[in-house]
Amino acid sequence: MDLWNTTLGNGFILIGILQDSKHPGLVCVTIAFLYLVALISNGLLLLLIAMDKRLHVPMYFLLSQLSLMDLLFTTVISPKTLVDYFRGQSTISFSGCRFQMFMILTLGGAEDILLAFMAYDRYVAIQHPLNYMSLMRPKIYWSMVATSWLVASLNSLVHTTYTMHFPFCRAREINHLLCEIPPLLKLACADTTKYQFMVYTMGVTFLFIPLSAILTSYTLVLTAVFHMPSTQGRQKALLTCSSHLTVVGLYYGAAVFMYVLPSAYHSPQQDNILSVCYTIITPTLNPLIYSLRNKDVLGALKKVLGKASSASKL
Repeated sequence: MDLWNTTLGNGFILIGILQDSKHPGLVCVTIAFLYLVALISNGLLLLLIAMDKRLHVPMYFLLSQLSLMDLLFTTVISPKTLVDYFRGQSTISFSGCRFQMFMILTLGGAEDILLAFMAYDRYVAIQHPLNYMSLMRPKIYWSMVATSWLVASLNSLVHTTYTMHFPFCRAREINHLLCEIPPLLKLACADTTKYQFMVYTMGVTFLFIPLSAILTSYTLVLTAVFHMPSTQGRQKALLTCSSHLTVVGLYYGAAVFMYVLPSAYHSPQQDNILSVCYTIITPTLNPLIYSLRNKDVLGALKKVLGKASSASKL
């Protein structure tokens, strides 16, 4: 079978959820709506956290980074998917595929690590409230964010470079919404067994170490919460923790299935649905989960809307 690479000027053909759907127009409208909601909700949350001094605390700083990651995550995928639908041609160049893979792995990995740091933040806030601002001082939470981005970027660079070095066959169709490692390796005209095992090992490491830290933190948090003498304090802590755990469940559920479950249990249809979940649906839901159930964020929103209303009357 013939091989090809970038010198041949070819790219890949993406066979995503729009191509698999019986109602691509409806799916396209849904993706456009979700992307619009993700842009508005994440952008608004970033704006509120920047403008309201009451939200200038470590918890909301970390939340702003999550919103930034979600905003970039969905922007890497949704606009191209919509443009391809209207063009009637879903193709991506070799360099475009490389860039998309790098961004998805970076943003996904950074969010994975950041969620663990957010769990630690909640643990410190509830277990050590008097020392919270010293334990979560600016140097600490900036280091958390830098670690999330740096480790994820390095991991992404290694995997992207190695995955794209394989020779690919002329059957250029990727049965997936985007360029990700598992579906792309199916096109490789070389033995990828060892590398697939490395991807599996790194996937388990990258997902389960932070997940273990999250579960440990929340186990300790919930133990402390149930021993709180104040009913109001207990309810507030449970509400905050439940929001975090909902986001963790949405993200890790799809990621574990995609990168940890053996390829024999995958199908293109399932992978396409999962990719929509963690690249489009989850970034849309995350800010809504945090803001609609958070009195501080809702208070900041009312304050901004009040100022806007007053300014319009002048």
